[in-house]
Amino acid sequence: MTKMAGLTPKHFEWSAKDGIATIRLNRPDRKNPLTFDSYAELRDTFRALPYAEDIDVVIFAPNGGNFSSGGDVHDIIGPLVAMEMKELLAFTRMTGDLVKAMLHCTKPVIAAVDGVAVGAGAIITMASDLRLATPEAKCAFLFNKVGLAGCDMGACAMLPRIIGQGRASELLYTGRAMNAEEGLAWGYWNALHDADALEAEAMKLAQRIASGPTFANGITKTQLNQEWNMSLDQAIESEAQAQAICMQTADFERAYRAFVAKEKPVFEGN
Repeated sequence: MTKMAGLTPKHFEWSAKDGIATIRLNRPDRKNPLTFDSYAELRDTFRALPYAEDIDVVIFAPNGGNFSSGGDVHDIIGPLVAMEMKELLAFTRMTGDLVKAMLHCTKPVIAAVDGVAVGAGAIITMASDLRLATPEAKCAFLFNKVGLAGCDMGACAMLPRIIGQGRASELLYTGRAMNAEEGLAWGYWNALHDADALEAEAMKLAQRIASGPTFANGITKTQLNQEWNMSLDQAIESEAQAQAICMQTADFERAYRAFVAKEKPVFEGN
């Protein structure tokens, strides 16, 4: 196991305290676009998180009133136009690897969204476990608007599971923005908060999760993702095995003893 609280990335902001890490893209003057370097560094960071004993929850936060404008037009889109197929495939696999790393990081990820979350920025919110937004937030899977298919970074697999096939189809075929009220009604956003309260509410949610049985939370995240591809019988058996593992933890015993003593359990993640 490793420690990541003191991480010093080059291409995004990172802070961590009491088991909760906060990530911000750090180009607010351009609405926080992603670059080749930030994609790769984010991918590598999420790949390392399963082994981080000091991080229990991750908040992906806005910066300067916006979440992310997606791939940088000048630093990414322009160079892509000049690339050959082999280079293009290497790039699209790398971006997909960021989503896979977020799904497999074993830590719950909370997206706190203000302003624009479009293109790859929208994908990051989609790949998060929980999503909070402001009433001003606009989320757009706008690949269609730049001449590309909507099937980017897992969107055709994941978005329908969150908001339904018909709604996802509309957004992916048109590239239009989903406004905050639509996203809340469709179950994309877990809640809406005013801009001045958004990050405090995200932190409150993160603290609630971090105060729970964090080892078991990691199992929950793993099962939520793995069971997409299981039959019901397979899922029930997999959950039986997962729960038996959790029943061997000290947190399970702590909860039992606290219940008997009529106290609130204090979990330690083991």
